[in-house]
Amino acid sequence: MIIVSGRLYVDPAARDAYLAGCRTVVEQARATPGCLDFALSADLAEPGRINVYERWESDEQLMAFRGTGPEPEQTAAVRDAEVSRYRISAVEPA
Repeated sequence: MIIVSGRLYVDPAARDAYLAGCRTVVEQARATPGCLDFALSADLAEPGRINVYERWESDEQLMAFRGTGPEPEQTAAVRDAEVSRYRISAVEPA
């Protein structure tokens, strides 16, 4: 299992519009084979921060979804980002 997690930073005044523009991406990801979860959300404490969480069955399925990457407008709006990929070998109930 692969988890992609981190944070993006956009102009605080533009965060809601940025997230609204990502709705289709979230819906497409969740409909993609191998996607177990996909979420982008506004951070409650930092006005310009967007939290990223994705869970995939495999690297191949993740990369097939990624294709060419985000739209140029989305990339241009991101001021900073820290997103990492984690390989999970076991899952247990909390």
